[in-house]
Amino acid sequence: MVRTRVVQTLFAYYQDKDKTVTTARKELTKSFADTYDLYFVLLAFANELTAYAQQQMEEQIGRARATHSNWTPNRRFVQNRLAQQLFENRALRKRVEEQRLSWDSGMTAVIDTYKRLVESDFYRAYMEAENCTYEDDKRVWRLIYQNLLANNDGLSDALDEMEVTLDKANWSIDADIVLSYVIKTIKRFKSDSTPDEPLLEMFDNEDELQFATTLLTKAIDGHEQFEQLINSHLKGWEADRIAYMDRIILETALAEILEFEDIALTVSMNEYIELAKSYSGDKSYMFINGILTEILRELKNSGTCFKALAVK
Repeated sequence: MVRTRVVQTLFAYYQDKDKTVTTARKELTKSFADTYDLYFVLLAFANELTAYAQQQMEEQIGRARATHSNWTPNRRFVQNRLAQQLFENRALRKRVEEQRLSWDSGMTAVIDTYKRLVESDFYRAYMEAENCTYEDDKRVWRLIYQNLLANNDGLSDALDEMEVTLDKANWSIDADIVLSYVIKTIKRFKSDSTPDEPLLEMFDNEDELQFATTLLTKAIDGHEQFEQLINSHLKGWEADRIAYMDRIILETALAEILEFEDIALTVSMNEYIELAKSYSGDKSYMFINGILTEILRELKNSGTCFKALAVK
């Protein structure tokens, strides 16, 4: 996620000639905060879906009374213990309230997910089981996030709307990545978790923001040098026909490889190849791998990069 944010910030920086390095750094910091807000928004989705399910059940109760029908509601889902823990979680409530992270403009995703939920086999099994443990309550929510929200175009459209309303960025792009952190959070909850149960931090450690800021700065400072290295190894490719995102990924990768001696070459190579698979063309990762390998061979032969010694 850290490298992705740097690449996205650089992409925007080079598209707008009026931006400064200081502006880019500020945008980078905001992008991390926006992604962290998305984490809380997706956690709060449990509250929204539960509330909508409660509303639907109350309407059914009203219809049953009006027609004098003998209908007993199954309250298992609306009384789900994990959802209740999330609703009561102080860190979640505080962030949602302070940042005003409302689902008002994204309710289409809530309604659509509920419709798909009640038609799903795992929901029926959950609601019809003779007994329901706390682990069953957790499992149904893991399945909702994994099976109904991941790779969901409806969720992406809703997040696009919410981005505009709430002045956020990249929510629809990052949704599937952040969903994995939500699922990780759910797995950490226990039956005796209190409202003070800690949620995930924005960064795994304090050094990550410093790394991201330094990488951004090094990539901008070394832009001309990296551009020349890339152009000299295109071998038949016209420089102006290279996908812009591919070029940004290559320059960022070179900044990391050449400027951060403590990061292993294999780590850097793998990170940017995976990034290309997610954010660039279908075969971009092969192109990026090939160009980086050729540049490193040259640096190895010239003895200007000790990490290049690992290249065969």
